[in-house]
Amino acid sequence: MAKHLVTGGAGFVGSQLVRALAARGEQVRVLDLLDVAERPPGVEVVLGDVLDRRRVEEAVDGVEVVHHNAALVPVTRAGARFARVNTGGTQIVLDAARRAGVRFFVHVSTSAVFGVPAECPITESTEPRPVEDYGRSKLEAERRVLDAARQGLECAIVRPRTVIGPGRLGIFKILYEWVSEGRKIYVIGDGNNRFQFIHVDDLVAALLAAADKRCSGVYNVGGEPFGTLREDLGAMIRHAGSASRVVATPRRLARALLGALDRLRLSPLGPYHYTVYSESFHFELSGAKRRIPWAPRYGNVESLTQSYDWFLAERRRGAADPAQSIHRRPAREGLLRALKWIS
Repeated sequence: MAKHLVTGGAGFVGSQLVRALAARGEQVRVLDLLDVAERPPGVEVVLGDVLDRRRVEEAVDGVEVVHHNAALVPVTRAGARFARVNTGGTQIVLDAARRAGVRFFVHVSTSAVFGVPAECPITESTEPRPVEDYGRSKLEAERRVLDAARQGLECAIVRPRTVIGPGRLGIFKILYEWVSEGRKIYVIGDGNNRFQFIHVDDLVAALLAAADKRCSGVYNVGGEPFGTLREDLGAMIRHAGSASRVVATPRRLARALLGALDRLRLSPLGPYHYTVYSESFHFELSGAKRRIPWAPRYGNVESLTQSYDWFLAERRRGAADPAQSIHRRPAREGLLRALKWIS
């Protein structure tokens, strides 16, 4: 039984990872600004920031495996703070892990390091080319992890596609709410781009497998099967029994409008969302399948329908806790609310 530290353990992915580790009987410690919702018995919490070296060293002390999830996500529009937290914070955790003699370090990265893919599927040889601050900060964090690996710290970097599943709200709350009310679901472009998600349970399985087997390397992970965004959203709408329908919008005009609303802080969508969601974006998974090894259990449709059903159940229970992490609480619609009421 190893002792694990989960940074960002109160977040959407981190909290699921904490529960999975605790269910296996592992010793688990969390470093986060927030406590873990529905924290399993025996899980320790160190309340603190990854930029606080003293708190990070306290959290890492006596730990064998570090799962580094803590990061600012695109919807925060953090600007220069992306680099400070996502890159600088990663360096602080890496430094503390090396000093503490941590045996294995799992870094949760993002597919945003690839920016707008020139071609798909994205393979392990595809060169990362982020197009916005969040992706750039995460790619530089990856470089810091690889530097630490060259200096002797065993590390795995796991790059997931867009993560969904029960517990995820954020901007997806807007989609689920509009479907539940039978509103039109607008996509950027015609929606015929093949777009891959990953179920949170599949991501957690990949993170655990990499840590258990000490599988150093860089791994791209996503769900299977998946179709076009139009097809998979349509399947969710049919599952919901909704009158909603997927509606195309002119790609350039939609991007320009969403960019203007973003700059005015009138939309929940940041540059990553309106730049990438109109593009085909999917991984070739043979590396993770062969080397971890790992394989996804869920495809897009099942991931979306499970998420939607969870949203309905939670809505019946009452409002979300505003103290939760970004991805676990609803995003504000901003000026999109006006579009909703004419849809």
